[in-house]
Amino acid sequence: MSRPSVLRSIHWISTPTAERSDFTAGTLRDRRSLVVLEMDIISMQCAIIMFDVTARLTYKNVPTWHRDLCRVCENIPIVLCGNKVDVKNRQVKAKMVTFHRKKNLQYYEISAKSNYNFEKPFLYLARKLAGDVNLHFVESPALAPPEVHIDLDAQRVHEQEIAIAAAQPLPDDDDDLVD
Repeated sequence: MSRPSVLRSIHWISTPTAERSDFTAGTLRDRRSLVVLEMDIISMQCAIIMFDVTARLTYKNVPTWHRDLCRVCENIPIVLCGNKVDVKNRQVKAKMVTFHRKKNLQYYEISAKSNYNFEKPFLYLARKLAGDVNLHFVESPALAPPEVHIDLDAQRVHEQEIAIAAAQPLPDDDDDLVD
């Protein structure tokens, strides 16, 4: 018996208001866009929801994106990613990132420009889909050289802040995601 292919395709979901280079999706505003989205994702087996840590509005949209995704694709593994952690002007602080805890999602901080943690959400999802916690990638993808270099010391501080925030009680509702 052959093993199933885990990764068949990656679909970037965007709207006319989203900048593709930012790796963030815009909010769906009309029924026609929603129908197209449903047709694109109805057969998905997993998903990554990505927000920009330098733009609070993108994190504020995460519950909507999650709800829309779960309405069409029930019970699929989902990873939440905070992108652009290489940028010094972080607007979404670690203590604000609570949605993944409320919905029992895996969360990773990444930087597409520096390749920081780029493989972690994909490995997590591949392990979930294959049902094998020991699964590992045998070959690294050919990556473009990092456009920026991440300050690893600053990122360790952010990761400590995330660990501290994870030990705090969750807010009562989703309205307090971002002030």
